[in-house]
Amino acid sequence: MSQTEKVYQINGLKIDPQLFTFKFGCRCNGECCYYGVYTDKFEHEKILSLKDKLIPLMDETQSKDSSKWFEEPQEDDDFESGIAVGTEVINGKCAFLDKNGLCVIQSLAINEGKHPWDYKPLYCYLFPITIYEHALTLDDEHIDRLKKCNRTNESETTIIDFCKDELTRFLGEDGYKKLLEFKEEYLNGRNK
Repeated sequence: MSQTEKVYQINGLKIDPQLFTFKFGCRCNGECCYYGVYTDKFEHEKILSLKDKLIPLMDETQSKDSSKWFEEPQEDDDFESGIAVGTEVINGKCAFLDKNGLCVIQSLAINEGKHPWDYKPLYCYLFPITIYEHALTLDDEHIDRLKKCNRTNESETTIIDFCKDELTRFLGEDGYKKLLEFKEEYLNGRNK
């Protein structure tokens, strides 16, 4: 971002302007989950508290040993607690992804009549958007590894439109409306 560009912010997070123009499409098959995900320490603890409910949902491709589900914690101030804990990759996929490409954490929430993302880590449901250095931005590195969820020139759908539900959950209704206002302002400024 150049020094002369406007800095957009919502809820204390900078907004990367590439979100306003990035075209994205996905035919979801759980491919983004192959590499695992970083969870906040609080999310990690919540997931471990659910282990007795998660284990029966797991299949033979997953470890039912909860001590194998996560990597060692590491400091990262992009996480609320300041601690990130990655999920392990087991059999070429996130520890929580079953052989059918379904997340057992999400399945548990659905089975309990909750919103599908109630137990899922932020970075799972927010993908392909991430928080990096206190900025809401694209997870470019991860996107570039994927075949089914990726950049597209086939539609006019931007990542902000594609991920409306995810962004609304994360930013709130007012935050999402503000994001759309920023997008319009940004695009109008580029067209002058």
